[in-house]
Amino acid sequence: MTRPIDLNSDLGESFGAWSMGDDAALLRLVSSANVACGFHAGDASTMLATCREAAANGVTVGAHVSYRDLAGFGRRSMDVPPGELRDEVLYQLSALHGLARVAGTAVRYVKPHGALYNRIVRDDAQARAVVDAVLAFDPSLALLGLAGSAVEHAAEDAGLRFVREAFVDRGYRADGTLVPRTEPGALLTDDAAIAARAVRMVGEGRVTAADGTDIPVEVDSLCVHGDTPGAVTMARAVRDALAGAGVTVEPFA
Repeated sequence: MTRPIDLNSDLGESFGAWSMGDDAALLRLVSSANVACGFHAGDASTMLATCREAAANGVTVGAHVSYRDLAGFGRRSMDVPPGELRDEVLYQLSALHGLARVAGTAVRYVKPHGALYNRIVRDDAQARAVVDAVLAFDPSLALLGLAGSAVEHAAEDAGLRFVREAFVDRGYRADGTLVPRTEPGALLTDDAAIAARAVRMVGEGRVTAADGTDIPVEVDSLCVHGDTPGAVTMARAVRDALAGAGVTVEPFA
């Protein structure tokens, strides 16, 4: 295989005195960093420090936007009116954009987080709100999300670049959506199996779902969650396996 692939991770998710993950180590392994924008995690100092570390490592910065849900880490479903959601995504983008500029880099793409990410797989109105926010802020930005989702269709209709993401450390249902974190099989932890799965996703465009079904998966970027236990060793195993298969890791933006 000679096809390049992006490797992304959700980073900058510490908040105040509370620390999450090993961002410095992951930023030496990934090509794109989804930086929390303060609504589900992250604060001004964390956002700025993460952008600086990303810039020092040549890692592309993306805005990891979410529902306003610090207490629930952005993983609780929320019924936010589309207009309000658009404005809150704009707010988060604006905050990260300013701090990224100070850090000597720039926001190149947007990736929704948690409950918002899952909601816009099927909710057309919420998906359009996110797309409208990106278009209003900077239509040259890419939008990262699940292939075949409502947000992919909304982005395409609006002329926005959509980048298809697959998760190396999350379980899939037979319909191509993610197994909810409240259910068994949602989170994978075996580094060797995850690395082999990543290579197959890129090389064959296939993944085995939680029920054993073999399903197609379209992928331009692979995600390793920064808050997954052992995320650094997992990311290293994935990157080594991709290299062994002849796949180069490059940012998509």
